[in-house]
Amino acid sequence: MKEYPRYKDSCIRWIGKIPINWKLIRLKWLVKEKLKYGANEAAELEDPELPRYIRITDFDEKGNLRSDTWKSLPYSLAKEYLLEEGDILFARSGATVGKTFQFKGFEGNACFAGYLIKASLLNDRISSDFLDYYTKSNSYENWKNRTFIQSTIQNISAEKYQNLEIPLAPINEQKIIVDFLNEKNGKIDKLLEEKQKMVTLLQEERAAIIERAVTKGLNSNASMIDSGIEWLGKIPEHWEMKKLKCICYMKGRIGWQGLRQSEFTDNGPYLITGMNFKDGVIRWDEVYHITEERYNQAPEIQLKLHDVLMTKDGTIGKLLYVDYLPRKTSLNSHLLVLRPLKNDFIPKYLYYTLNSQPFKVHIETHKTGTTFFGITQEAVGLFKIILPPINEQREIVEFIEKETNRIDETTFKIAKEIELLEEYKTALISEAVTGKIDVRNEV
Repeated sequence: MKEYPRYKDSCIRWIGKIPINWKLIRLKWLVKEKLKYGANEAAELEDPELPRYIRITDFDEKGNLRSDTWKSLPYSLAKEYLLEEGDILFARSGATVGKTFQFKGFEGNACFAGYLIKASLLNDRISSDFLDYYTKSNSYENWKNRTFIQSTIQNISAEKYQNLEIPLAPINEQKIIVDFLNEKNGKIDKLLEEKQKMVTLLQEERAAIIERAVTKGLNSNASMIDSGIEWLGKIPEHWEMKKLKCICYMKGRIGWQGLRQSEFTDNGPYLITGMNFKDGVIRWDEVYHITEERYNQAPEIQLKLHDVLMTKDGTIGKLLYVDYLPRKTSLNSHLLVLRPLKNDFIPKYLYYTLNSQPFKVHIETHKTGTTFFGITQEAVGLFKIILPPINEQREIVEFIEKETNRIDETTFKIAKEIELLEEYKTALISEAVTGKIDVRNEV
């Protein structure tokens, strides 16, 4: 797309050149009042007749208000913190620091909490939509990261936000830029939604392939019998059903209360946690090391190749098949290691069985807790696993891996396309709100 006819240097590295008729203005000159911190009140009420109490946790990844987290405040406490259409809320600390949320299209009264900062804009100088887009740009991201470098903690105060420098087009031009981005982003978002649906369908297909293989087998002509479990239905007649505790070694970490900082080393044995693996892959560069002395204290949880790991607290049922051990490795708490006691099953077959819907149902039935969920080793051991003969287990594993590899390759390609579309969207926003492209004749 074409550029503006003439530019000037903004003198800010992460903004670069701006059109000759644009201005660089700090946020504090574009607001009706000083940026304001929210209420420091407990979120206890859920009365829809009272002003909604908006907190950081009330926004989803796209910056939209969630409907399942409604909290409210009495009007007497909320009145000093009421929001108006077009207000921009800035997150000032925590994991979401630097994120912004536009208050728009809300019916009724709402106020905001203390970890948010409100900017009420002068609408004749800056469009709320324009500022919202600017805070989704690379220029804003660079400013945020530079602000972190100057601080020992990730916290952006109202004073720092007030000094945010914004490349500002004339107000009528801001509206043109917003219209352009609304149109283009609408098309991009539609593409992203379609591709995300494809990923969801592929994941559902993947789960269905695994579940059918480990509960019905590969031979559609096999004689079937009733499993005796309502949600499982029929299984092949020659398969066995055994409780996991009867055929499986299961151990979790019991001791080691209060590991001291001095016991973590640079080169000792690994200490793996549920945080260190995702989608069946260990991120070894993130795994802590412990002393050899600590490692030797618990031989029962020292890992071996082909072990299966499972998280039993928090995110219950996350699984890992250990196909690579670069050095000695032990378990942190909240994990179980599972391996065959005899020759009843091959570990990879167990891994896929625990990835199937029957085991997920078992977890839901036996988990404990209200806000932090867990499942005991004893409860895991009660799961009834369906066991084909060993040679059939191998055939099932080969079939599953062939089919899931095909799906995973397609999923990876689509995920890459999604990533590129997201990058393009951010780049387009960045180019438009800093004047690198002239969109005045594009709408």
